[in-house]
Amino acid sequence: MRELVFLLEEASAKALLEGLLPRILDHRILPRLIAFDGKQDLEKQLVRRLRSYLNPDARFLVLRDQDSAPDCIKVKKKLTGLCATAGRQAVSLVRIACRELESMYLADLRAVEIALAVPGLVKRQSSAKFRHPDRLESPGRELAKLTTGSIRK
Repeated sequence: MRELVFLLEEASAKALLEGLLPRILDHRILPRLIAFDGKQDLEKQLVRRLRSYLNPDARFLVLRDQDSAPDCIKVKKKLTGLCATAGRQAVSLVRIACRELESMYLADLRAVEIALAVPGLVKRQSSAKFRHPDRLESPGRELAKLTTGSIRK
């Protein structure tokens, strides 16, 4: 069985992938989701976690939000460099969610309404603010407000 290890900035990315991966991954691929306590924790522990991973056939996907970093290319280069330091660059893929992963949730308020049983969210999808969630400064905060704290950022 092949193993795909996701090294994630936060628990919200893990929650998203727990629902999504079973629908899109081949059943012969074992996903392993490792959530960190924010981007600093991810960057601090990444080299050690990659080096100490025992399965030599594992492949790694590092996922981090761009947040307020002005240059997502620099963020990606830094993480790619950490993968190289760990000796795992050839088997690692780094992806940056520009701005925040929560933008994906805001792009489908109907799904959020159903999943969290928060009535009335779908009506807000047509407002200018939520038609283009990638333009929001803090999608995580907006999502927390919309869901009355059901999701924590």
